[in-house]
Amino acid sequence: MPPMTETFPRQEARTRRFTLGVPGAFRISPDGSRVVFLRTQAGADPVTCLWVLDVASGRERLVVDPRALHADEEELAQAERARRERVREQAGGVVAYATDADVTVAVFTLSGRVYAAGLTEGGAPAREVPTRTPALDPSPDPSGRRLAYVCDGALRVAGLDGEADAQVLGEPGVSFGLPEFVAAEEMDRHRGYWWAPDGSALLVARVDETPVTRWHIADPANPASVPAEVAYPAAGTPNADVSLLLARLDGSGTPVETDRAAFPYVVTVCWQRGHDPLVVVQSRDQRRMRILSVDPVSGAAQVLREDTDPAWLDIVPGVPAWTADGRIVWTGDDDDTRRLLVGVPSGTKTVPVTPPGLQVRGVLDVDGDTILFRACTDPADSELWTYGPDGLNRISQGGVDTGTLAGGTMVVTGRSLDHDGVTVRVYRDGVEQASIDSRAEHPALPTPHPELLRAGPRELRTAVLFPSWHRPGKRSLPVLLDPYGGPHAQRVLKARDQYLTSQWFAEQGFAVVIADGRGTPGRGPAWDRAVAGDLAGPTLDDQVDALRAVCDRYPDLDADRVAIRGWSFGGYLAALAVLRRPDVFRAAVAGAPVTDWHLYDTHYTERYLGDPAHDGDSYDRSSLISSAERAVVHPTRPLMLIHGLADDNVVVAHTLRLSGALLAAGYPHTVLPLTGVTHMASQETVRENLLLLQLDFLRRSLGGPV
Repeated sequence: MPPMTETFPRQEARTRRFTLGVPGAFRISPDGSRVVFLRTQAGADPVTCLWVLDVASGRERLVVDPRALHADEEELAQAERARRERVREQAGGVVAYATDADVTVAVFTLSGRVYAAGLTEGGAPAREVPTRTPALDPSPDPSGRRLAYVCDGALRVAGLDGEADAQVLGEPGVSFGLPEFVAAEEMDRHRGYWWAPDGSALLVARVDETPVTRWHIADPANPASVPAEVAYPAAGTPNADVSLLLARLDGSGTPVETDRAAFPYVVTVCWQRGHDPLVVVQSRDQRRMRILSVDPVSGAAQVLREDTDPAWLDIVPGVPAWTADGRIVWTGDDDDTRRLLVGVPSGTKTVPVTPPGLQVRGVLDVDGDTILFRACTDPADSELWTYGPDGLNRISQGGVDTGTLAGGTMVVTGRSLDHDGVTVRVYRDGVEQASIDSRAEHPALPTPHPELLRAGPRELRTAVLFPSWHRPGKRSLPVLLDPYGGPHAQRVLKARDQYLTSQWFAEQGFAVVIADGRGTPGRGPAWDRAVAGDLAGPTLDDQVDALRAVCDRYPDLDADRVAIRGWSFGGYLAALAVLRRPDVFRAAVAGAPVTDWHLYDTHYTERYLGDPAHDGDSYDRSSLISSAERAVVHPTRPLMLIHGLADDNVVVAHTLRLSGALLAAGYPHTVLPLTGVTHMASQETVRENLLLLQLDFLRRSLGGPV
């Protein structure tokens, strides 16, 4: 337990937002008898270990503690640091692993070296596998005899039992087996190669970043250091050239023709036992998407299905996949609902198996002919459902759940408003068999009790948090909006740990309001696409509407003292609020905001705003720079801009350009640069003091007692 005198900002930073000690990355053996997972040993321990649960006995067994391998102090190559930034990994140790098909051996890297460990009772202890270094993304073949990995841009294969290490694919200036920037950052694809089920070949992404514009990220605090060069595909500029090859272990390769001129994005690959590999590709404007079936001998690709949408097609996690009886699992939009589709490999014969109104969020697993997926009728929920021989069934209700399924064993990870943190329960054939403990710390904070509302005519999902000491009618509270408010992320969920930082701000004397406006996920395709061509107008209007509805409902709120804070898209929204609606917002804290959408990446930006060469009005309409240039100087509202100088996702040029435009407009503002800090801002002292500095700024800016 933390010391009683420890502050919440300190504890939140020390525990990496209370993620340390939480089990995750579950993998179930095909017979359902074992569950492999990752977890640190305590809520303040940053070293992740590898564990196995025996389902029948409920006994957990520690398989790998990196400290026993003398690898607790990691030395990470730049490519591994970039990979962890893309997946938002905050801990160290065994942060990722891969297994063979029978889940008998796991491989992972520590400080760029590859290790293997047996997963069965009495299996081989962890040992280093001779490979070149630094090694990235090792994965055993399905038989567990050899492993593939990437080193210096080349794909290599080594034997797990001492077989010689050999290069399979390599070419100067080109990488094989790694995802390009937009795949990792925007498509949630973190792998660039896939084993054949029999281990005889691999399907490999060849990535040529030669066409991509080079940016340089400097460290101004250390002027002698050489700026880091990154290939960053900004909106309207060339992407990496990504192609696929079928590679044999003798080094020969066969190109796979995916029509990359029309479909340059490789979204995902699925290669399951008994089936040809499936490849999903997408057009640059993201209005067309194809499922391709690839002949594993010739490399010839056949179009199984093509989907189109006049705005864009979303990438849904977990699809496509095969059921045991040879049907393809996919999703499609119909009746303003994302529905689960199951059918034979032909678009005309694939049918929806979920009803209108049940929004499918992603497919988690396919066990035989049973499909486990996440879905909701209310976007504040994320429930587990199955579809299979016994029809459609809801597994969980009224919370935020996820899970995995194999061999009749299901692991269910649950979050709710009724308990702190995460619960993990293991079911065998529908009967609870065991649980996996979370070792995360409990927050040194009054329990959040958010009041969930449907605010305004658009029924904006909104949460309101009050100080635990507040009594209605006794005191008028200033208001702090705390949104993300944009695509891909929700803040209003039925999960207590979603509101910890917001509750801390409430305890300082604010009523905190969080609203999910148009463009946020979970309410259907039309809601998602309401921001097409304009990321500013609808998102800001919804924050204002939610605020007004909340103030009408709660007379204790002081509508004349309203502030807003946010990070990333939330930071963009915060700066937008004081620049465009100074009549409503008195102060803003904008962390790592996108200020000029020309400077953000292709796949995200072009989805919503189009090609800047043809859709310039959309970029101008959504720009903070344009807002600053047109800002009404009187009244000015206090604005704090915060940005990490090492951010390679939303580069610091965004904040510097906005600051320059504000200065030219005579608009006073504060800029807080963070030396050596990336978009995650995960350093302990940085996270702790950022909360305190924001609080001080908001108190001074709003005036009067807070």
